[in-house]
Amino acid sequence: MTMVTPALRARRRRAQRPAWEEPPTVPGRLAKGVLLTAVVLAVLIPMWSVIVTSFSSQKAIADAGGMVFLPRDFDISAYVLIFTRGEVSRAVWNSMFVTVVGTVLSLVCTVLAAYGLSRPGSLWHRPLLMFFLITFLVGPGLVPTYVVVTSLGLKDSHWALILPTAVNAFNLMVVRQFFMGIPTELVDSARIDGAGEWTILTRIVLPLSKAVVAVVGLFYAVGYWNIYFNAVLYLNDAEDRVVQQVLQAYIIAGQSPAGIGSPPALGFNAPPSLAVKMAVVVVVLIPVLAVYPFIQRHFTKGVITGALKG
Repeated sequence: MTMVTPALRARRRRAQRPAWEEPPTVPGRLAKGVLLTAVVLAVLIPMWSVIVTSFSSQKAIADAGGMVFLPRDFDISAYVLIFTRGEVSRAVWNSMFVTVVGTVLSLVCTVLAAYGLSRPGSLWHRPLLMFFLITFLVGPGLVPTYVVVTSLGLKDSHWALILPTAVNAFNLMVVRQFFMGIPTELVDSARIDGAGEWTILTRIVLPLSKAVVAVVGLFYAVGYWNIYFNAVLYLNDAEDRVVQQVLQAYIIAGQSPAGIGSPPALGFNAPPSLAVKMAVVVVVLIPVLAVYPFIQRHFTKGVITGALKG
């Protein structure tokens, strides 16, 4: 009889494991480190150049022949211009309104719908579930959506950017699957104790679902902050423009920011046009960069678990 040694037992376990569970080899770890370093540098170097250029003077930009990489001649006049002229600051406030109100409304609608669809036997459970799932395959189309929005009187209103995209079917399915993974014993015990559906949702389900709600909230917030195409369709008044429209006007369309060529307020010299454009890019990036680190730790638990449970 062959004696099974610990080494033989370990070899058998390794043979039964799939390839992706094997520990990486030394060349594999080195290749992964090189690849990740290259990706990080590909992101950080352009971002660094944008930030440095936004704080550069006309002489520094002229000496660099465009984008500045090494900081010199520190100058904040670009930021003074965009916030004292009011165009960018007004667009930032408009985008903040759309983002905050839209994210709250979308989260409320998504959580309520997901909870209802995660409860077997709820009213119209299967027809409503199919109604949401069919949106993955069939889109409403640009012209019908535009007709509906204008018919409801939402044109030239920020609500035209919020209501048509208030519920995302993918986010709804992720939250629903996460809710279905919550042990039914908790819900049943609370129901036996006399708790209603609202109490079960707010005191049991939501506290256990902070990760998925945080991640879906970030998805909604980034989507509303970056909204551009709907803004071009529905917002004609310059007072209602969102920050992405201002960014497009400065960077892509080549529009010169108001104040270039004439000294702005507070006694600063007129900043270079390129510095102003890069300053607008920085202002657009700051909110997402500020929020993401607080949500990043929830990504694996919130999205992967929510997509696989159930």
